[in-house]
Amino acid sequence: MSESRTLVAGVDVGGTNIQVGMVSGDHEVQDRGKVPTPTSGPDAVFDAVAGLVADLDGDPVAVGVGIPGVVHAGQVLTVPNLEGWDADVDLVGGLTSRLDAPVTLGNDANVGLLGEWVAGAAQGARDVLGLWLGTGVGGALVLDGRPYEGSRGSSGEIGHVQVQPGGAMCGCGRRGCVEAYAGRRMMAGAAHALVGAGRETRLFAIQDEEGKPRPTSSVWARALEEGDEMATQLVDSAVEHLGVAVGSAVNLLDVELVVVGGGLPEKLGQDLVDRVAAAAGPWMLRPSPELRFVVSSLGDDAGVVGAAALARAAVIAG
Repeated sequence: MSESRTLVAGVDVGGTNIQVGMVSGDHEVQDRGKVPTPTSGPDAVFDAVAGLVADLDGDPVAVGVGIPGVVHAGQVLTVPNLEGWDADVDLVGGLTSRLDAPVTLGNDANVGLLGEWVAGAAQGARDVLGLWLGTGVGGALVLDGRPYEGSRGSSGEIGHVQVQPGGAMCGCGRRGCVEAYAGRRMMAGAAHALVGAGRETRLFAIQDEEGKPRPTSSVWARALEEGDEMATQLVDSAVEHLGVAVGSAVNLLDVELVVVGGGLPEKLGQDLVDRVAAAAGPWMLRPSPELRFVVSSLGDDAGVVGAAALARAAVIAG
C-alpha cells in the first residue's frame, strides 16, 4: 500500500470545537481543520465532521472519532457535555452513512492519551493516567503497557469521581464530582452565580473582548494573567479538587506517569501540572518514587493523532 493510502483521518469532538486532521502512518498530522461544535444535536455534529473530513487534503482509508462520553460498541451511551444528546446515539452508523470510509469510535480522553502514548509525552510508559481538562474533566488509562477501556468503555472517568459528597451539581446529574469544580463549563457557571451574588470579575468582559461565545481556556488564562481574584479562586478550587481525585487514582492504580492535557494546561503549561501534582501529594499513600506529572506534548493534536491511531489499528485488525 502506498503512503497516500495509509492516511487516516482523526476527529476530536470537544464541547467547544471539533478538530480533524489527516494523519500519516508515522503519526504526523499533514492537514487540519476546525469548527465550533454544533449545539443542535448529533445530526449537526455528524454533518460538521463529514464536512471537515471532506475538506482535508487526501483520501483517508479510515476515520477515527473521539467523543466526550461513554462509548461502547459504536454507541455513545452518555454525553454530559454536548447539547442535544439525550439518548443513545449510533455515531458510527451516522458517520459511516456520510463518509466513504470505515469509522471507529472512542472516548475523547482515551484517544487523547493514546495519541500521547504512541507519539507524545507517554511514549514508552507502561502505566499511565491521562487527565484532560476542558469543557469537562476527562480521564484515560494505559495499564501494563496497553490502553485500558474497562468492561463497557467507561474506565478512567476521573471527572466523575466524587470528591465532595453532597457538593456542587455536576453536568452528569450527580453532586460532588471533580468535574463540578474543575470542568470549564461548571467553573463558568460558578462565576455567573458569584457575579449574581455581587462579586466582581473581568472574566466575562475578557470573553467579550476576545469575541468568544463562552469563557474559553484563553479567556481563563488571560484573567489569571491579569490577577482577576474570582478567576484565581475558581482555578485554585479546581486544582484542590483535582488533587483529591488524582491522588486517590494513584493510590488505586499505582501509575508511573500522569499526563495532563486539554485547553487550560496547553495555555498554562507545566506550571499548572506541577500545581496539580502538589495538590495530589497529600492524598497519595505510597506513590512510585518514579512517578512523574507532565503536560501533554502534542497539544491539540493529541486527540486527532490518537483517534487516527485507533482507526488505523481497527483497519489492520480487520
